[in-house]
Amino acid sequence: MELGIRGKRALVCASSKGLGRGCAENLAAAGVDLTLCARGEEALIETAQYIQKTYGVSVTAIAADITSEDGRTKVLEAAGDVDILVTNAGGPPPGLWSDWDRDDFIKAIDANMLTPIALMKALLPSMMTKGWGRVVNITSQSVKAPIAVLGLSNSARAGLTGYVAGTARQVAGHGVTINNLLPGIHATDRAISLDGGVAQQRGISVEQAAAERAQTIPAGRYGTAQEFGATCAFLCSQHAGFIIGQNILLDGGAVNASL
Repeated sequence: MELGIRGKRALVCASSKGLGRGCAENLAAAGVDLTLCARGEEALIETAQYIQKTYGVSVTAIAADITSEDGRTKVLEAAGDVDILVTNAGGPPPGLWSDWDRDDFIKAIDANMLTPIALMKALLPSMMTKGWGRVVNITSQSVKAPIAVLGLSNSARAGLTGYVAGTARQVAGHGVTINNLLPGIHATDRAISLDGGVAQQRGISVEQAAAERAQTIPAGRYGTAQEFGATCAFLCSQHAGFIIGQNILLDGGAVNASL
């Protein structure tokens, strides 16, 4: 399918690997020029070079911490005029409700709520002026079905979801859409980290922990970054202009809900 966004420019956060990279590659395949950012410079440069060579689009790579004010300033200056924004940041660590104090919550909220909001506030005005724009926030299935050990993530991402619900309706009349993608478990570094925690806690191998988790998913497997990225690219396309303020699960059916 031709997505109708060739020549647009996108900023994709935390895009050196995992779900962010999957989104960047699918946008590049649709002819979108990219600004990529991540904290790890080596992996970021490798990804940028691969995408540019493979898809023939312009790629700017900025090594920065998008969750810091200085990092955001650096990335936004490099990105320039942006038509598409994909927000993404690593989730906070797992734990028990009794483990977390105020500083833990502030850090989680800064990364997974306030950072996407700051990026939207910076970029939405120009999108509205142009009469076209797309924002996709990568959140989590825990917004729909909280995960006990991910209480920090549950809290911060739920706050972002509430912000988007109101904001999306305010900018839609200007040709700008904002939606959230809610990943379940995907074959990324985050999955390795979570499975490693389970393996250590239970005294089993990481492979066994992953196999047991996969059995709890109706699809019987982990998702892939490429299929996640394809969904993101569609939401950024010319065909998705009537999808406003939605929370779209990509979890292989793991959340058992009618709506």
